[in-house]
Amino acid sequence: MECAARGRGGRCVGPATRRCARCGAVAYCSLSHQISHWSVHKDECERLEQQMDRANVLNDFPFTFSQESTVQVCEKQETRCSFLIKQGIHRAGMWMYECHCGESVASLNDSRLIESWNLPSILCPCKGPSSPLTKRLNSWGDYYEWRGIPLQSPAALLLHWPLTLYQAFQLSASRSLSCETYTRLHIHYLGPDKELTQLAVFGELQALFPEVQLHLELVGPAVPQCRDGERVDLHSYARCGDTDCSCKSSSDNLSLHAGNITPPVTLRLYKGYYHDRYRDMAKDFLPHLVIAPNAGIAAYKSWLPSIELIKEKNIPAVFTDYCEEASHLAACCISSITGHPPSIPIQLNPFRQPMVVEDSALYLPCYSNCFLFGM
Repeated sequence: MECAARGRGGRCVGPATRRCARCGAVAYCSLSHQISHWSVHKDECERLEQQMDRANVLNDFPFTFSQESTVQVCEKQETRCSFLIKQGIHRAGMWMYECHCGESVASLNDSRLIESWNLPSILCPCKGPSSPLTKRLNSWGDYYEWRGIPLQSPAALLLHWPLTLYQAFQLSASRSLSCETYTRLHIHYLGPDKELTQLAVFGELQALFPEVQLHLELVGPAVPQCRDGERVDLHSYARCGDTDCSCKSSSDNLSLHAGNITPPVTLRLYKGYYHDRYRDMAKDFLPHLVIAPNAGIAAYKSWLPSIELIKEKNIPAVFTDYCEEASHLAACCISSITGHPPSIPIQLNPFRQPMVVEDSALYLPCYSNCFLFGM
């Protein structure tokens, strides 16, 4: 935890152990830094206090490992690494990028599709659902029950990417988006990062959007230059770790090139900012939806022209962020740019990643894709 006044005056004198007595969300290295920062903090203190009062709701997951992956990581009784080791998936397959040590060795330049869950078939969705999706999914419990996965499975740690996209689509339905209306859906996906090593997990979209061809155009500065324009066809689901499972019987499961078979999910990568690459991405089809996971709108000025573009084109757009405060600041930015508050108010994402972010800037629990809002 960094001193909340770092960089705003004198040098910090030690670790940030002095928490604000009112909100408890920020900490300081000294009394002098706390006093000097009050002119900034006083405008956010009450809001952060309210968010801290709701913190327990963020940690509420139905999984058998929830305490370990949330509260115990927050209290440093566990780390993301130690949790993944206990699950037997540390730095393995698509899990490579889920901890700090994995971040140091993961290569986004590698166009080889990592397609293994490294889990037994009973713990992951490596095949199609046993029954069609007949009702809207509203929680991880709903999803796990539908897919027949036990609640000890850590699969949600990766499935939060496609399930958040599913939730974003549901929230945008009020703007005439309906899965039954389309046989093809074109979605612009802004700012991919670690997803670039976990692309196979988007194969789950064919279960969430049955009878629909999904086309995702992923654009962001984290896309390596050597992968700009790369197309990835997902013909099936990510594979389990069982050698004799039927998910490995098809030769066209997941590949970069699968002949003339039309894939249910197609991904294409673009390097750069959305406002610079929009024309390339929309030259054949206009997007039905824009989604920007963990956007950090308030932190990056590069969002200004992209939000102006989204407003101009009148495209339904859903953003996510790691905590409620980041979402609040982002919503203020959207309001100042567009002249209107977000049409989709800030709300907790039921499909946020069920493992807390380590070393966050606030004492608020932070989760990947934690809150949603949209325009």
